[in-house]
Amino acid sequence: MSTTCNSQQILITGGAGYIGSHVAKQLLEQTDANITIIDNLSTGTKERIDALKAIANDPNRVDFIEADLENFDMIEGVFKAKNFEAVIHFAASIVVPESVENPLKYYMNNTVNTTNVIRLANKYGVGKMIFSSTAAVYGEPEEVPVQETTVTKPINPYGMSKLMSETVIQDAAFANENFKYVILRYFNVAGADMNGATKLEEINPRIGQSFPNATHLIKIAAETALGKRDKMYIFGDDFDTPDGTGIRDYIHVDDLADAHIEALNYLDENPSDIFNCGYGHGYSVKEVIDEMKRVSGVDFCVETGPRRAGDPAALISDNTKIKSSMAWRPKFDDLALICKSALEWERKI
Repeated sequence: MSTTCNSQQILITGGAGYIGSHVAKQLLEQTDANITIIDNLSTGTKERIDALKAIANDPNRVDFIEADLENFDMIEGVFKAKNFEAVIHFAASIVVPESVENPLKYYMNNTVNTTNVIRLANKYGVGKMIFSSTAAVYGEPEEVPVQETTVTKPINPYGMSKLMSETVIQDAAFANENFKYVILRYFNVAGADMNGATKLEEINPRIGQSFPNATHLIKIAAETALGKRDKMYIFGDDFDTPDGTGIRDYIHVDDLADAHIEALNYLDENPSDIFNCGYGHGYSVKEVIDEMKRVSGVDFCVETGPRRAGDPAALISDNTKIKSSMAWRPKFDDLALICKSALEWERKI
């Protein structure tokens, strides 16, 4: 693959978190870029920073700043002190039910703080921005699989806060021809660092999803398989789907991380754009649970509860555009690999 981001200075907001740390790992392994991570450690961990420094061939390539993006003056000081070529922006609140209960938290963190990052990027001459968006901007899509041209109708504050940030990025780029972006709309991200593995028995992750009380299905299933939870719940079995449970497009976190590096390279020669990040097919909640039971060898307890607020019946990507426009080719489109990598990471924490 091309590595045109070699020797660049890249800012990763939220880089101590789940997806951000995997993107940082890929940059350190595949390029010579130096990265600065800003993270308030609300969901990220210092252990991930330590792991990234160990992965780097030179730990000085990783500069970690513990800070909250709401501290505008401090964040501006970072931009002023460093000559960033690119910003990869993750730092966000992401729990859909919480966004329904506490919408202002989501608009302040996901939209206001993001707008300030965009402002600083433009003020200090940052040429590229990769933005962590979400399939939640589509809401209950009228067409499945979902294309980038599908009408955006978020059904929860989380999705709306991200869509508002997308608009700010697009407007800023329209006004500044030297500022380009790629907006990546994630579908359901899961799994852990493959660390070179291609087979189930080889998986030995160095980083993964560590946030306690996580709401991600595959992490919860892994925790339950290992006895960290007594049982887990299916939230709703009356959706309009073949088995009544919600269907999602699950993408391995390492494949998603690779899409960010390809996006940086893409912007060298191409205009700003928006891309779905998924595999183009989905699995139901029941299918995921059954696969985790299979790879773990544990028939753990599962109960059914009511639907959660803001959950659509199905979200599946059309990933034609990202595959045709970039050199991105997913390597881990395998539910067993996704579940097993999550499980093996869970054994370590």
